[in-house]
Amino acid sequence: MSKKMDSIQHNIINKFSSLDDWFDKYEYVITQGKNFKGMDEEVRSNENSIGGCQSDVWIKSERKNGVIHFSADSDSLLVKGMISLILEVVNDQPPTDIVDAEFYFIDEIGLNTHLSPSRLNGLNSIIKQIKTDAKNYADDIMKSY
Repeated sequence: MSKKMDSIQHNIINKFSSLDDWFDKYEYVITQGKNFKGMDEEVRSNENSIGGCQSDVWIKSERKNGVIHFSADSDSLLVKGMISLILEVVNDQPPTDIVDAEFYFIDEIGLNTHLSPSRLNGLNSIIKQIKTDAKNYADDIMKSY
């Protein structure tokens, strides 16, 4: 994992460590969701839809100049907030760094233990899709050599 991604995860962990309890932490994630710029309606298609989520979730990726940029959206503010945290870590990173990424901030902030099983399954589906997109881009780069 890149030092930049590591640094971003530490910043997220530090933000959460300053919050007193899980009510405050959920409120923070929901506020992140409210402030997160989602996707335009026309991009919320079946092609960009993520299965395995309790809520509707869409993710789209683009590779430019050797890095990947993701856009995403959800009909749930909590999920949208979780997406914003994940994309904070992976956006504009090289595909191989994303493929190798360990999203340890999720465990460190306790999100994995405070989500319902269906929300946790959705979070894992989102991460899986991000890593799949990154792997596909990384494979395309290797084929071009």
